[in-house]
Amino acid sequence: MKVILVNDRGGVSRSFNFGGLSKALLGLCLLGLPVGAFFIGANLPATESDVFDSRAVKAWNKALRKQQDQISDADQQAREQLTALTVKLAELQARLTRLDALGERLTTIAKLDEGEFQFGATPAVGGPEESGIAGTSDLPYHPPEFLEVIGDLSDQIEDRQMQLQTLDSLMSRQQLQDEQFIAGRPITRGWMSSRYGYRTDPFSGRRSWHKGVDFAGKRGSDVVSVAAGVVTWAEDRYGYGQLVEINHGNGYKTRYGHNSEIKVKLGDIVKKGQVIALMGSSGRSTGPHVHFEVYKNDRPVDPASYIRRTGR
Repeated sequence: MKVILVNDRGGVSRSFNFGGLSKALLGLCLLGLPVGAFFIGANLPATESDVFDSRAVKAWNKALRKQQDQISDADQQAREQLTALTVKLAELQARLTRLDALGERLTTIAKLDEGEFQFGATPAVGGPEESGIAGTSDLPYHPPEFLEVIGDLSDQIEDRQMQLQTLDSLMSRQQLQDEQFIAGRPITRGWMSSRYGYRTDPFSGRRSWHKGVDFAGKRGSDVVSVAAGVVTWAEDRYGYGQLVEINHGNGYKTRYGHNSEIKVKLGDIVKKGQVIALMGSSGRSTGPHVHFEVYKNDRPVDPASYIRRTGR
C-alpha cells in the first residue's frame, strides 16, 4: 500500500509505502475513530435543562410519596387516638354516674338537708383573680395536652371514689351502730301492765323482785326486736314460757317471754323492728302479755330508759 502527501504551498509531495502489518494497524486506527467519538459523546455531561427535568422530577415524586405516607400514618394515629379518647370518656362518664348515685345514697343515709349536697350538679367555685404571681408572668403559656387533662381527671375521679367509699364504709358502720341501739317498745299494740322493780307477786301475793316490764295486749299481737342482733335463745325456758333472747353486742341483750309462737330460730340475724314472736301467755303468766328484759354486761337493768328512747 502506497500513501502520497501533497503540500498545497510548494507542491512538494511525499510518498509512503505500507506493508501488510502497517495496513492492518492503519485500518484499526481509522475504524476506532467513530467508536471512540460515540463513547466520548455518551459520557459528556448533560445540559442544565436536561438535569433539571429528570432529577428534579424524580426528587419531587419521592418527596410527595413520603409526605403521602406521613399523612396516612398521621390520619391512622389520629383515628386510633380518637377511638381511645371516646372509650376513656365513656369510662369516666360511667364512673361519674356511679359516684353521683353513691353520693345520693350517702345523702339519704346521713339524712342531710335537701340541696346541701348536689352530686349531679357542677360544684360551685370562685374567688378573686390573682395577678402578678412571682415566677409566672414571664413564662410562655402552653395549653395542656388533651390526653394529660383526661389523665388528671381520671386520677381525680379515682381519688373521689376512694374517699366516698371510705365515707360509705364509715356511715354503714354508723348505721349498724344505730340499728344496734336499743330503743322503743317490744310491741306494736298494747300497754305497760307492770314496771321494773319490787311488786306483789300475782301468784304468791308476796313482795318480789320483777327484773323486767310487762306489756299486755291482744293474743297473737306482734312482738318486735328493739334493736338489731343475733338470736341466742328461741325455745321454751322455765318461768318465761316461749322465750326469745337476742344479743345486740357491746354487752347488751334483751329477752321477750310468754310468747304463743316464735318466729325466729337460734342463730338468726334480726333487724330493728323485725317481728320475732307473737304475744301469748305461755309459762308463768296470768294472761296475754310480753315480759321484756334488758341486760347490760349480764346484769338486768331497768328497760324504762331504753323504752323512752326514740333512736339516734
